[in-house]
Amino acid sequence: MGSGKSTTMRLVAKALAEAGRPALAIHERTDPHPVRATDELRHWFEPWLETTVQGLAGRAVSRWASFAEEVRGGAAVPVLDGQLFHGDLTHLFLMEASFDQLAAYCERVAGCIAPLHPLVVYLRQEDVERAVRTICAERGDAWVKYQVDWKLKGPLAVRRRLSGLDGLIALYEEYRTLTDALFDRLSLDKIVIENSERDWKRYDRQILGRLGLDGAPTTCS
Repeated sequence: MGSGKSTTMRLVAKALAEAGRPALAIHERTDPHPVRATDELRHWFEPWLETTVQGLAGRAVSRWASFAEEVRGGAAVPVLDGQLFHGDLTHLFLMEASFDQLAAYCERVAGCIAPLHPLVVYLRQEDVERAVRTICAERGDAWVKYQVDWKLKGPLAVRRRLSGLDGLIALYEEYRTLTDALFDRLSLDKIVIENSERDWKRYDRQILGRLGLDGAPTTCS
């Protein structure tokens, strides 16, 4: 949350356009979303009420496969805002999927998108508590309540009796440990950006340089 996913998506899409390569920018709030499987559910906010880990993972992989097939022959370069280690993976985590289940899910998604030769940009912060408290202070009490009411109603948080902001921090500390391990196993081109200092000009150069777009101007702050 607030790690820079949307900012990075807009940066890359703009740099691609300025380099003469049409971009297909897909924000996490895009509706309908091409790969997020919970959008198909009546209880999309609480998918554990109507599906299983296996059911949600299967839906998600199917959507990734359809998306990859659709864009594979197109001219536009898709730029997604945080869906590999966000979105459905978050819900699978909240639903108490095992590490093996989550790793298998990520491997299947990676297999779907590998023909597109993607670059995975992993935005990471070492001090999760500081990161969460910072973004919560910036976004206010109503936003914190929204996050707590959503994520701490999941089976994982309920079983562990997590509550309030401290519970949200504990949840994300575990989640970051999980995504670190998944990222290490990922068999795609990838780059990790530790962005605690919010030095976006430096991060922009790293990301655009890896994409061969370092001649394009940076736009994010």
